[in-house]
Amino acid sequence: MTPAGSLLLLLLLSVVHLSRAKVRTSLLDLTHSMGGLLPSLSRPANHSRIFYSVMFDAGSTGTRIHVYTFIHGGLEELPVLDNEMFHSIKPGLSAYADSPEMAGHTVRMLLKVAKKTVPRLEWKRTPLFLRATAGLRLLSAERARLLLEQVQHVFDESPFLVPDDSVSIMNGTNEGILAWISVNYLTGHLNAHSERTVGILDLGGGSTQITFLPKLRKTIESVPVADYVAKYDISNSTFELYTYSYLGNGLMAARLATLGALGAEGLEWRVFKSSCLPKKFRDEWSFGGLTYRVSGDPDGLAGYKLCYQEVLKVVKGIIHQPHELQDSNVFYAFSYYFDRAVDAGLIDGVHGGTLEVRDFKKRAKEVCNKMTKHPPIRSFLCMDMTYITCLLKDGFGFKESTVLQLTKKVNNVEASWALGATLDHLHDLKIL
Repeated sequence: MTPAGSLLLLLLLSVVHLSRAKVRTSLLDLTHSMGGLLPSLSRPANHSRIFYSVMFDAGSTGTRIHVYTFIHGGLEELPVLDNEMFHSIKPGLSAYADSPEMAGHTVRMLLKVAKKTVPRLEWKRTPLFLRATAGLRLLSAERARLLLEQVQHVFDESPFLVPDDSVSIMNGTNEGILAWISVNYLTGHLNAHSERTVGILDLGGGSTQITFLPKLRKTIESVPVADYVAKYDISNSTFELYTYSYLGNGLMAARLATLGALGAEGLEWRVFKSSCLPKKFRDEWSFGGLTYRVSGDPDGLAGYKLCYQEVLKVVKGIIHQPHELQDSNVFYAFSYYFDRAVDAGLIDGVHGGTLEVRDFKKRAKEVCNKMTKHPPIRSFLCMDMTYITCLLKDGFGFKESTVLQLTKKVNNVEASWALGATLDHLHDLKIL
């Protein structure tokens, strides 16, 4: 081969070698770039950015599961809530006080929702919590303990992360504070630049909560006892809140008190009567694992005025009126406030809406004064609407013109203490 031919061959081999090197480099680059994508393609979540948490709300009338999906942005103090999967079962755990194993069965059934929602690879990193509220607070300590032991057993045999103190009874103060955290987180009022917050009104079956951030120092200074004030640190801010939970003033417990059945004996032969019920109404009603025989007063009168006098005894002298309420805070009202407003036709059952306190009063009068001729579909609607009216007016001291935001969900997430409790526990576990 001539020298010129040899030189040409060397040049061709060099080009081929360089091309192969480039191909190898390109393949390596592609492999590395795909390596960053593969985890998110081969599994639903990248746990370094996306994480999950499961919270059970064991209320007096039902048990609910909230499965939260969070995205941690890294720079933000609080994570972004990407999704909530929610499901509920009735009755509440307290209804199984005489058969605690049913409490475990209820939780085991709801855990199926978590298993379907959380990717299998994330189960062992996803914490489980159950917090019981007024339903178990109203039980004896021993009966409540047996129920919670069954729940703990189900948690321990699950494939999820079970932190210390994962199953417990929540005190009423925390219930109010954490509901406030939930709603203000969802409405964007927990960041450092927010100049205002919203208050919350939560009406459960066994207890009711009020929590708001006062603007006037006198509101804090005029509380009857120190228990009405709580400081809470979150998102590099400290909030001094007016908050209180009234055990026994939830809607179902208030029914018992109105009927004179709270703590009563001889339930198998006694009939509890009320002017808040249709005169010809007679039925059995169950709450907290006990069954009561209830009726209207066939020989007496019925209607709004008489009903109001009955429910006023449940509220007067028990509910403290804060120094400031109206004109200082927007209040979100949920749980039974929302449910009964829907039942009474005051708001839409999906979107909720705004109401004035006088709207509850007006509809309570209409329902109660018509029930002798046209009994409502829900026989307790007169009593419940009258109690809500009395609780807001004569209890907390809201003006009739006060506007409330009635809601079931905020930004498509259930309005309750569960999200606030989850954020609090994730912070304690240093997951955030």
